[in-house]
Amino acid sequence: MRVTVTGRHMGVSDALKQYCIEKAERLPRFLDRISAVEVILDGKDGVHTAEMIVHSDGAAPFVAHEQNSDAYAAVDLLLDKIEEQLRRYKERHRNRKHPRGTAEAGLE
Repeated sequence: MRVTVTGRHMGVSDALKQYCIEKAERLPRFLDRISAVEVILDGKDGVHTAEMIVHSDGAAPFVAHEQNSDAYAAVDLLLDKIEEQLRRYKERHRNRKHPRGTAEAGLE
């Protein structure tokens, strides 16, 4: 899995970059087909905006945005949103291959 951290209108410190990478490395436990993660940090007018794009094989990219006055808090909140998206995707696709029961299929 490739993780890219980019800063717009701000410099990204090594500590913040490492923090984003460590957080992004937790994502494969939700979906194992993740090929790349892009984290884009924007610091404009004292408001930090974080955007994450998760690319996976066989699915559309997962995208989330978050704003906060603290860059680390924005990354944390952003990760919560992405984890929820991945959890919902996994739940929907896990139940797809299982046949419906007789009561659900209307064969009572």
